[in-house]
Amino acid sequence: MHAFCENALILAANLTMRGKKRRAPDESREAKMSNRLATEKYQAVLYLAFIVLGILLGNTYPQFSSTLERSLWPVLALLLYVTFVQIPVAHLPRAMLDHKFLTAALTGNFIFIPGLVALLLVFTPEDPAVQLGVALVLLVPCTDWFITFSHLGKGDVKYAIALAPIVLLAQFLLLPFYLYTMFGNVLAIGIDLSKLIEIFIWFIAAPLLTAYLTQKLAERGQFWQRILNNTGYLPVPLLSAVVFIIFSSQVQAITASKNIFGMLAAVFVLFLVAAVFLAKLLVFLFKLPAVQGRVLAFSFGTRNSFVVLPLALALPSSYQTAVVVVAFQPLIELIGMLLYIDVVPNRLFRGEGE
Repeated sequence: MHAFCENALILAANLTMRGKKRRAPDESREAKMSNRLATEKYQAVLYLAFIVLGILLGNTYPQFSSTLERSLWPVLALLLYVTFVQIPVAHLPRAMLDHKFLTAALTGNFIFIPGLVALLLVFTPEDPAVQLGVALVLLVPCTDWFITFSHLGKGDVKYAIALAPIVLLAQFLLLPFYLYTMFGNVLAIGIDLSKLIEIFIWFIAAPLLTAYLTQKLAERGQFWQRILNNTGYLPVPLLSAVVFIIFSSQVQAITASKNIFGMLAAVFVLFLVAAVFLAKLLVFLFKLPAVQGRVLAFSFGTRNSFVVLPLALALPSSYQTAVVVVAFQPLIELIGMLLYIDVVPNRLFRGEGE
């Protein structure tokens, strides 16, 4: 799903390398992209298979799954690094160029969607863990694979590239405010604040800084550029591993909450439907072209589930259902994006002459 993110980063780098001679494109890039797309095309099925395998392992060999759980943190840290490195964080100033589009995107993601999430919580069980999990995963907009979907959905990818780093920084700043507003006592449920700070440093700040340094080094030489390009192969297998470990180690929580998966699926589907029509509304209000509207639709519809996963894992054991909620959401999202790719450009955001 990150196949086009490689091109996005190369484009962002080239935009800033003024006066420098651009290298000829790698002759094998077409073949590499084809191979990656072949794998990523079926990733929803792949994730579902690893969920099932994880549950089977957790039920059959609970002691082994407990041992396996210890590997989650390093795998998750690597996943977050390869996620952040797909985002052009080294080119943040370019995201400021189109003020109208940027205003529409930020208004939708950080004003309208939090209101939508608060409304959807009414339809979830009165279980603090479930509600907190739903809020965590739906309040943070995606900053990586929405670029890919914007491309597949015939959006103008340069706006997606420009938007990603601003949205990433904004969600880190605003998420605590949203959680405090929706769950006034969220910090009084036994959360170890020092543990939260430690997780933020090691699983958000450190991967983000390393991704930034990787991108800057990639602008200076082919060796680092190849490393940057090759990271695009890692998200699918790493995400599969994270899903497998979570569902094998959280079998008890999954069994205890098996009756809520239908409700969660319905809530996440409602979110996807509302998100695409919110994009339609903002395109009308801000008088944006269809290609920008498509980018808004994919930005609103995709969420940063595995960026907030470390925060969910830091919650007390009584809130472990929140981890299951956060891990379950991407499966519904991936299925929804397959529909978005057709509906968004061909029905809801048709350009002139199309």
